[in-house]
Amino acid sequence: MPPKRAAESNGKKSKKAKKSKEYNSSDCSSDSEGGEGAAEEETETTKNDDEEEQENDAYASYRNEVPSQSGEILFCGASNWDLVGRSKLPKGMKNVGGLQIWSPNRISSLKGIKIHTVASGCNAAHCVAISSEGTTFVWGRNENGQLGLGHTKRVDTPTEVEALADMNCVAAACGRRHTLFLSEKGKVYSCGDNKLGQLGNGYRNDGTNEPRKVRYSGPPVRRIACGAEFSVMSDMKGNVYTFGCPEYGQTGHNTDGKYFITSSKMDFQTENSPRVVTVYVEKARDGTVTPLHDVDAREIACGTNHTIMLDSKKRVFSWGFGGYGRLGHSDPKDVMVPQSIQFFAGPNRGAQMIAAGSTYSMAVSEHGALFLWGVTKVSGEASMYPKNVQDLMGWKVRSIGTSNKSIVIAADDSLISFGPSPTFGELGYGPDIKSSTTAKEVKPVNDCYILEAKCGFSHTLLIARTETDEDNAAIDELPVFTPITS
Repeated sequence: MPPKRAAESNGKKSKKAKKSKEYNSSDCSSDSEGGEGAAEEETETTKNDDEEEQENDAYASYRNEVPSQSGEILFCGASNWDLVGRSKLPKGMKNVGGLQIWSPNRISSLKGIKIHTVASGCNAAHCVAISSEGTTFVWGRNENGQLGLGHTKRVDTPTEVEALADMNCVAAACGRRHTLFLSEKGKVYSCGDNKLGQLGNGYRNDGTNEPRKVRYSGPPVRRIACGAEFSVMSDMKGNVYTFGCPEYGQTGHNTDGKYFITSSKMDFQTENSPRVVTVYVEKARDGTVTPLHDVDAREIACGTNHTIMLDSKKRVFSWGFGGYGRLGHSDPKDVMVPQSIQFFAGPNRGAQMIAAGSTYSMAVSEHGALFLWGVTKVSGEASMYPKNVQDLMGWKVRSIGTSNKSIVIAADDSLISFGPSPTFGELGYGPDIKSSTTAKEVKPVNDCYILEAKCGFSHTLLIARTETDEDNAAIDELPVFTPITS
């Protein structure tokens, strides 16, 4: 890792955009047996007119903050969406193809369009980009209708979600086969697979290929996140809600939801509508467990089947699958309710940013140090508690992208990445360097100022600043990627 480069001389600072079952990485879309025998669709209940009117009056003026900075989207990584995370194509599907983009490219159809938010997920083979005009673009794998376009065909060119045209979305989150969209007014819409209740519409079924409002009537929502087959959201009052598959306790309701249909067949008692998380605990070294009653959630992030949350007191909570130490509690045990990570407890020890990959978690301390726990390489050593990323000592991190195993970070005036082999271009180094287990600068974008970095299973989405002539000149030097016609 080269010495830290000097911060920008113009003094401009960027603002960070607002933002299952353990599986074999050879198939990020393998079917879960939990979807079999899904419960029959329930009849959705509605409120009476007086209740709805009172609720609308109470929250009528609420607006989620729209990220103040925007720029041009850049892409690198795998673009053969049918094969991402799979060793072979599903039966009956033909190989449409798609390139591996080894360094950040502009996307031809989005050139010149100001983008303020990008989203994907460590289990996802699809992408979301939201423009400063409020247009929501999607592309990628779509076998379960997770793009919300009204069909299940693969889409290679960023396409507007017409069903969200009037919603003015400010954020999105992507699971393995489902997507959440958050509107400016704090409403959440979902689409895609629903065999484990991850759409939050009150029942289990095959899902929907158009965004539908989540069955929720509480205060406006300000944050959303997706695991592989579950979803998490938090409202303006700091309450956390979860829905979907409870396996390993990732929904935080003190259960893994398992039960036997027959003596040899197991299913899950899924959360089919958003359910508020009511218990938060702190566990002392001697094993004493103390309930906490002053938790106000501010940020949430999900791995494949674990969840981490940052609250207003800068404490970090984690729950769900504990394998490889991804929960940061110094052991690999599953945790069924949100438990405070002791490393970040106490005065001047809190965190200001969190992120989660498939088998690991990350946080930036209130003093700016970057920590990682869990494992990014299955054959490597797992960290059971947060450890400082030494290669990034002294760097000011503003955005973290977490893929299946790779990590991409925007810090100071650089983009930095690292990840073990095999990689598919998501690290952005170019065709000559495929992977790196130590942090390296992404030199193809050295002259660009990256506002935000987000990752999918094996791809990276970046927002490059376009405020000055120098910014635009640097972006004009980058190659342009034209996706195949779907």
